[in-house]
Amino acid sequence: MTRNWTPLALVYLGLSIAGLIGTWTYNILSISQARDYLGDWTGSGPSVSSLTVDLLVTAVAGSILIIVEARRLGMKRAWLYVVLAFVLAFAFSFPLFLAMRERQLEATRILPDLPPEQLSKP
Repeated sequence: MTRNWTPLALVYLGLSIAGLIGTWTYNILSISQARDYLGDWTGSGPSVSSLTVDLLVTAVAGSILIIVEARRLGMKRAWLYVVLAFVLAFAFSFPLFLAMRERQLEATRILPDLPPEQLSKP
């Protein structure tokens, strides 16, 4: 059972379970109160809390992924993507990171003999 479970995999699993419990606590509350789930998103109610938990857990997991993956690929200043998530929006910073990650991976494919820190220099 514990084979291939790294500490990072366990953190992601824990976040997954927190996301499931957090969102479905409010989803069940919304269903039991016969609330208008989608309508509550623009008003208030349990569905707003469910959405908040959903986005928060996703942002935490995504932020961990940003830091770990950037270190693995030798990308500099990955912490800026996490800061941008709080200052602007995770919906902006995570796709931006994915775009920069793709550029880094492409540079690695084109110039495979250079070390990662040389690939991330301007």
